[in-house]
Amino acid sequence: MTIRAVVKGVGHYLPERLVPNTELESLVETSDEWIRSRSGIERRYFAAEGQTTSDLGTRAAQAALEDAGLKIEDIDAIILATSTADLTFPSAATMIQANLGMVRGFAFDIQAVCAGFVFAMANANALILSGQANRILLIGAETFSKLMDWKDRSTCVLFGDGAGAMILERAEGNGTNTDRGILAADLHSDGRQKDILYVDGGVSTGITGHLRMQGKEVFRHAIEKLAETAHSSLEKVGLTSDDVDWIVPHQANIRIIEGTAKRMQVSMDRVIVTVQDHGNTSAASIPLALSVGKQRGQINQGDLLVTEAIGGGLTWGSVVLRW
Repeated sequence: MTIRAVVKGVGHYLPERLVPNTELESLVETSDEWIRSRSGIERRYFAAEGQTTSDLGTRAAQAALEDAGLKIEDIDAIILATSTADLTFPSAATMIQANLGMVRGFAFDIQAVCAGFVFAMANANALILSGQANRILLIGAETFSKLMDWKDRSTCVLFGDGAGAMILERAEGNGTNTDRGILAADLHSDGRQKDILYVDGGVSTGITGHLRMQGKEVFRHAIEKLAETAHSSLEKVGLTSDDVDWIVPHQANIRIIEGTAKRMQVSMDRVIVTVQDHGNTSAASIPLALSVGKQRGQINQGDLLVTEAIGGGLTWGSVVLRW
Protein backbone atom coordinates (compact mmCIF):
# COMPACT_ATOMS: atom_id res chain seq x y z
CA MET A 1 0.00 0.00 0.00
CA THR A 2 1.18 3.51 -0.88
CA ILE A 3 -0.20 6.68 0.67
CA ARG A 4 -1.06 9.49 -1.75
CA ALA A 5 -2.27 13.08 -1.28
CA VAL A 6 -5.29 13.26 -3.58
CA VAL A 7 -7.17 16.37 -4.73
CA LYS A 8 -10.60 16.46 -3.11
CA GLY A 9 -11.79 19.91 -4.18
CA VAL A 10 -10.76 23.29 -5.57
CA GLY A 11 -12.15 26.82 -5.54
CA HIS A 12 -11.22 30.43 -6.18
CA TYR A 13 -12.24 33.99 -5.47
CA LEU A 14 -11.65 37.26 -7.31
CA PRO A 15 -12.35 40.74 -5.92
CA GLU A 16 -15.27 42.68 -7.35
CA ARG A 17 -13.19 45.41 -8.95
CA LEU A 18 -12.38 44.46 -12.55
CA VAL A 19 -9.58 46.55 -14.07
CA PRO A 20 -9.24 46.40 -17.88
CA ASN A 21 -6.01 47.48 -19.57
CA THR A 22 -7.66 50.68 -20.74
CA GLU A 23 -8.09 51.87 -17.14
CA LEU A 24 -4.32 51.77 -16.64
CA GLU A 25 -3.77 54.12 -19.58
CA SER A 26 -4.70 57.01 -17.27
CA LEU A 27 -2.04 56.02 -14.72
CA VAL A 28 1.06 55.35 -16.82
CA GLU A 29 2.20 55.71 -20.41
CA THR A 30 0.83 52.46 -21.78
CA SER A 31 -1.93 51.04 -23.96
CA ASP A 32 -4.15 48.02 -24.21
CA GLU A 33 -2.20 46.88 -27.28
CA TRP A 34 1.18 47.32 -25.54
CA ILE A 35 0.10 45.26 -22.52
CA ARG A 36 -1.55 42.50 -24.56
CA SER A 37 1.36 42.13 -26.99
CA ARG A 38 3.97 41.84 -24.23
CA SER A 39 2.12 39.85 -21.59
CA GLY A 40 -1.16 38.50 -22.97
CA ILE A 41 -3.01 40.23 -20.11
CA GLU A 42 -6.34 41.86 -20.90
CA ARG A 43 -7.73 42.52 -17.43
CA ARG A 44 -7.10 41.88 -13.76
CA TYR A 45 -8.89 42.34 -10.42
CA PHE A 46 -7.93 44.62 -7.52
CA ALA A 47 -8.92 44.21 -3.90
CA ALA A 48 -11.19 46.87 -2.44
CA GLU A 49 -9.98 49.40 0.11
CA GLY A 50 -9.58 47.52 3.39
CA GLN A 51 -9.88 44.09 1.73
CA THR A 52 -6.96 41.91 2.81
CA THR A 53 -5.19 38.80 1.59
CA SER A 54 -6.82 36.76 4.36
CA ASP A 55 -10.24 38.01 3.22
CA LEU A 56 -9.59 36.76 -0.31
CA GLY A 57 -8.12 33.49 0.95
CA THR A 58 -11.12 32.85 3.18
CA ARG A 59 -13.51 33.17 0.24
CA ALA A 60 -11.44 30.81 -1.93
CA ALA A 61 -11.24 28.32 0.95
CA GLN A 62 -15.02 28.35 1.35
CA ALA A 63 -15.40 27.65 -2.37
CA ALA A 64 -13.00 24.70 -2.16
CA LEU A 65 -14.82 23.25 0.86
CA GLU A 66 -18.09 23.49 -1.03
CA ASP A 67 -16.58 21.83 -4.09
CA ALA A 68 -15.24 19.00 -1.93
CA GLY A 69 -18.50 18.59 0.01
CA LEU A 70 -16.62 19.10 3.28
CA LYS A 71 -16.93 21.25 6.40
CA ILE A 72 -14.09 23.08 8.13
CA GLU A 73 -14.29 20.48 10.93
CA ASP A 74 -12.99 17.94 8.40
CA ILE A 75 -9.73 19.87 7.87
CA ASP A 76 -6.57 19.13 9.89
CA ALA A 77 -4.32 21.95 8.63
CA ILE A 78 -4.24 25.10 6.54
CA ILE A 79 -1.24 26.16 4.47
CA LEU A 80 -1.33 29.60 2.88
CA ALA A 81 1.10 30.56 0.13
CA THR A 82 1.45 34.35 0.02
CA SER A 83 3.91 37.22 -0.15
CA THR A 84 1.31 39.80 0.90
CA ALA A 85 0.20 38.67 4.35
CA ASP A 86 -2.05 41.12 6.20
CA LEU A 87 0.55 41.75 8.93
CA THR A 88 4.19 40.89 9.63
CA PHE A 89 2.74 38.40 12.12
CA PRO A 90 0.67 36.46 12.97
CA SER A 91 0.41 34.47 9.78
CA ALA A 92 -2.49 35.21 7.49
CA ALA A 93 -3.18 31.45 7.56
CA THR A 94 -4.19 31.71 11.22
CA MET A 95 -6.48 34.62 10.34
CA ILE A 96 -8.16 32.44 7.72
CA GLN A 97 -8.35 29.65 10.28
CA ALA A 98 -10.27 31.99 12.59
CA ASN A 99 -12.48 33.31 9.77
CA LEU A 100 -13.51 29.75 8.90
CA GLY A 101 -14.23 28.83 12.52
CA MET A 102 -11.51 26.18 12.66
CA VAL A 103 -10.57 25.47 16.30
CA ARG A 104 -8.33 22.43 15.83
CA GLY A 105 -5.25 21.50 13.86
CA PHE A 106 -2.67 24.05 12.71
CA ALA A 107 -2.12 26.78 10.15
CA PHE A 108 0.94 28.52 8.72
CA ASP A 109 2.16 30.62 5.79
CA ILE A 110 4.70 29.72 3.10
CA GLN A 111 6.59 32.53 1.38
CA ALA A 112 8.14 31.57 -1.95
CA VAL A 113 6.55 34.38 -3.99
CA CYS A 114 5.12 33.16 -7.32
CA ALA A 115 6.37 29.62 -6.68
CA GLY A 116 4.61 29.59 -3.32
CA PHE A 117 1.76 27.26 -4.21
CA VAL A 118 4.11 24.64 -5.67
CA PHE A 119 6.08 24.76 -2.41
CA ALA A 120 2.81 24.52 -0.46
CA MET A 121 1.74 21.44 -2.42
CA ALA A 122 5.07 19.73 -1.79
CA ASN A 123 4.90 20.50 1.94
CA ALA A 124 1.28 19.37 2.24
CA ASN A 125 2.16 16.14 0.45
CA ALA A 126 4.98 15.49 2.94
CA LEU A 127 2.70 16.19 5.90
CA ILE A 128 0.10 13.74 4.62
CA LEU A 129 2.64 11.04 3.78
CA SER A 130 4.23 11.38 7.24
CA GLY A 131 0.88 11.06 9.00
CA GLN A 132 0.86 14.60 10.43
CA ALA A 133 -2.47 15.34 8.73
CA ASN A 134 -5.13 13.49 6.78
CA ARG A 135 -6.76 16.45 5.04
CA ILE A 136 -5.11 19.81 4.29
CA LEU A 137 -6.57 23.02 2.92
CA LEU A 138 -4.03 24.75 0.66
CA ILE A 139 -4.56 28.37 -0.33
CA GLY A 140 -2.71 30.78 -2.58
CA ALA A 141 -3.82 34.38 -2.01
CA GLU A 142 -2.31 37.73 -2.91
CA THR A 143 -3.02 41.47 -2.94
CA PHE A 144 -0.11 42.51 -5.14
CA SER A 145 -1.88 45.73 -6.13
CA LYS A 146 -0.66 47.07 -2.76
CA LEU A 147 2.97 46.59 -3.83
CA MET A 148 2.80 48.34 -7.19
CA ASP A 149 4.75 51.46 -8.15
CA TRP A 150 2.14 53.18 -10.29
CA LYS A 151 4.87 55.11 -12.11
CA ASP A 152 6.58 51.94 -13.34
CA ARG A 153 4.74 50.77 -16.44
CA SER A 154 6.95 47.70 -16.80
CA THR A 155 5.50 46.14 -13.62
CA CYS A 156 2.25 47.81 -12.54
CA VAL A 157 0.33 46.53 -15.58
CA LEU A 158 1.23 42.89 -14.94
CA PHE A 159 -0.17 42.02 -11.53
CA GLY A 160 -3.58 41.42 -10.03
CA ASP A 161 -5.22 40.23 -6.83
CA GLY A 162 -7.02 36.96 -6.19
CA ALA A 163 -7.06 33.65 -4.38
CA GLY A 164 -7.32 29.96 -5.17
CA ALA A 165 -7.61 26.93 -2.92
CA MET A 166 -7.23 23.16 -3.03
CA ILE A 167 -8.01 20.40 -0.55
CA LEU A 168 -5.67 17.42 -0.44
CA GLU A 169 -6.64 14.27 1.46
CA ARG A 170 -4.93 11.03 2.40
CA ALA A 171 -5.79 8.08 0.17
CA GLU A 172 -4.35 4.69 -0.67
CA GLY A 173 -2.67 3.98 -3.98
CA ASN A 174 -0.94 1.05 -5.62
CA GLY A 175 2.47 2.74 -5.76
CA THR A 176 2.59 3.32 -9.51
CA ASN A 177 2.34 6.42 -11.68
CA THR A 178 -1.27 5.52 -12.44
CA ASP A 179 -2.26 6.49 -8.88
CA ARG A 180 -4.38 9.56 -8.30
CA GLY A 181 -2.76 12.33 -6.24
CA ILE A 182 0.66 13.95 -6.06
CA LEU A 183 3.23 11.71 -7.71
CA ALA A 184 6.37 13.86 -7.57
CA ALA A 185 7.70 17.28 -6.65
CA ASP A 186 10.86 19.19 -7.54
CA LEU A 187 11.87 22.37 -5.63
CA HIS A 188 14.75 24.82 -6.05
CA SER A 189 16.00 28.23 -4.97
CA ASP A 190 19.00 30.43 -5.73
CA GLY A 191 19.46 33.43 -3.43
CA ARG A 192 22.19 34.84 -5.66
CA GLN A 193 19.46 36.01 -8.04
CA LYS A 194 17.41 37.97 -5.49
CA ASP A 195 18.04 41.35 -7.13
CA ILE A 196 16.21 40.55 -10.37
CA LEU A 197 12.82 40.30 -8.62
CA TYR A 198 12.17 41.72 -5.16
CA VAL A 199 10.28 44.28 -3.07
CA ASP A 200 12.37 47.20 -1.83
CA GLY A 201 10.68 47.35 1.58
CA GLY A 202 10.16 45.35 4.74
CA VAL A 203 10.96 45.29 8.45
CA SER A 204 14.53 46.52 7.90
CA THR A 205 13.36 49.57 5.94
CA GLY A 206 10.23 50.53 7.84
CA ILE A 207 8.20 50.83 4.63
CA THR A 208 6.08 48.39 2.62
CA GLY A 209 8.05 49.13 -0.54
CA HIS A 210 7.35 48.42 -4.19
CA LEU A 211 7.94 45.48 -6.49
CA ARG A 212 11.11 45.77 -8.60
CA MET A 213 11.86 43.49 -11.53
CA GLN A 214 14.46 43.04 -14.25
CA GLY A 215 12.03 41.66 -16.79
CA LYS A 216 14.51 40.33 -19.36
CA GLU A 217 16.49 38.45 -16.72
CA VAL A 218 13.36 36.96 -15.14
CA PHE A 219 12.17 35.86 -18.59
CA ARG A 220 15.50 34.18 -19.35
CA HIS A 221 15.57 32.25 -16.09
CA ALA A 222 11.89 31.30 -16.38
CA ILE A 223 12.12 29.74 -19.83
CA GLU A 224 15.16 27.70 -18.84
CA LYS A 225 14.18 26.63 -15.35
CA LEU A 226 10.46 25.89 -15.74
CA ALA A 227 10.87 23.30 -18.49
CA GLU A 228 13.82 21.79 -16.64
CA THR A 229 11.97 21.35 -13.35
CA ALA A 230 8.89 19.96 -15.09
CA HIS A 231 10.98 17.32 -16.86
CA SER A 232 12.73 16.51 -13.58
CA SER A 233 9.44 15.85 -11.77
CA LEU A 234 8.16 13.68 -14.61
CA GLU A 235 11.37 11.66 -14.73
CA LYS A 236 11.07 10.85 -11.02
CA VAL A 237 7.97 8.77 -11.76
CA GLY A 238 8.93 7.40 -15.15
CA LEU A 239 6.80 9.77 -17.22
CA THR A 240 7.46 12.16 -20.09
CA SER A 241 5.81 15.21 -21.66
CA ASP A 242 3.88 12.85 -23.94
CA ASP A 243 2.01 11.50 -20.91
CA VAL A 244 0.84 14.93 -19.74
CA ASP A 245 -2.80 15.90 -20.24
CA TRP A 246 -2.45 19.44 -18.89
CA ILE A 247 0.32 21.81 -17.98
CA VAL A 248 -0.99 24.26 -15.38
CA PRO A 249 1.72 26.93 -15.22
CA HIS A 250 2.18 30.00 -13.10
CA GLN A 251 0.23 32.65 -15.00
CA ALA A 252 2.86 35.38 -15.30
CA ASN A 253 3.21 36.12 -18.99
CA ILE A 254 1.88 34.41 -22.11
CA ARG A 255 5.34 34.51 -23.69
CA ILE A 256 6.82 32.56 -20.77
CA ILE A 257 3.92 30.09 -20.87
CA GLU A 258 4.33 29.55 -24.63
CA GLY A 259 8.12 29.31 -24.36
CA THR A 260 7.97 26.71 -21.62
CA ALA A 261 5.39 24.63 -23.52
CA LYS A 262 7.60 24.74 -26.61
CA ARG A 263 10.63 23.54 -24.66
CA MET A 264 8.54 20.72 -23.22
CA GLN A 265 7.23 19.89 -26.71
CA VAL A 266 3.65 20.26 -25.51
CA SER A 267 1.09 22.03 -27.69
CA MET A 268 -0.73 25.05 -26.26
CA ASP A 269 -4.06 23.22 -26.48
CA ARG A 270 -2.77 21.15 -23.53
CA VAL A 271 -1.98 24.22 -21.38
CA ILE A 272 -4.44 25.85 -18.97
CA VAL A 273 -4.21 29.62 -19.61
CA THR A 274 -5.95 32.25 -17.46
CA VAL A 275 -3.38 35.07 -17.54
CA GLN A 276 -5.55 37.09 -19.94
CA ASP A 277 -8.34 37.31 -17.36
CA HIS A 278 -6.47 37.63 -14.06
CA GLY A 279 -2.96 38.90 -14.75
CA ASN A 280 -0.14 37.67 -12.55
CA THR A 281 -1.64 36.79 -9.16
CA SER A 282 1.64 35.34 -7.87
CA ALA A 283 1.07 32.41 -5.46
CA ALA A 284 -2.66 32.47 -6.26
CA SER A 285 -2.24 31.86 -9.98
CA ILE A 286 -1.86 28.06 -10.05
CA PRO A 287 -4.77 27.19 -7.72
CA LEU A 288 -6.87 29.82 -9.49
CA ALA A 289 -6.03 28.23 -12.86
CA LEU A 290 -6.81 24.75 -11.51
CA SER A 291 -10.21 25.89 -10.26
CA VAL A 292 -11.03 27.68 -13.52
CA GLY A 293 -9.81 24.68 -15.53
CA LYS A 294 -12.13 22.39 -13.60
CA GLN A 295 -15.06 24.82 -14.03
CA ARG A 296 -14.45 24.95 -17.79
CA GLY A 297 -14.59 21.16 -17.96
CA GLN A 298 -10.98 20.92 -19.11
CA ILE A 299 -9.60 19.01 -16.11
CA ASN A 300 -11.18 15.64 -15.36
CA GLN A 301 -10.48 12.79 -12.96
CA GLY A 302 -7.56 10.67 -14.10
CA ASP A 303 -5.86 13.50 -16.03
CA LEU A 304 -2.11 13.88 -15.52
CA LEU A 305 -1.14 17.45 -14.63
CA VAL A 306 2.15 19.29 -14.28
CA THR A 307 2.19 22.53 -12.32
CA GLU A 308 5.31 24.70 -12.48
CA ALA A 309 6.25 28.17 -11.27
CA ILE A 310 9.14 30.56 -10.71
CA GLY A 311 9.25 33.53 -8.36
CA GLY A 312 11.47 35.93 -6.47
CA GLY A 313 14.34 34.44 -4.54
CA LEU A 314 14.75 33.01 -7.08
CA THR A 315 12.49 30.11 -6.19
CA TRP A 316 11.11 27.59 -8.66
CA GLY A 317 9.68 24.12 -8.82
CA SER A 318 7.05 21.74 -10.14
CA VAL A 319 4.57 19.11 -9.05
CA VAL A 320 3.21 16.17 -11.03
CA LEU A 321 -0.22 14.96 -9.96
CA ARG A 322 -3.00 12.81 -11.29
CA TRP A 323 -6.42 14.41 -10.83
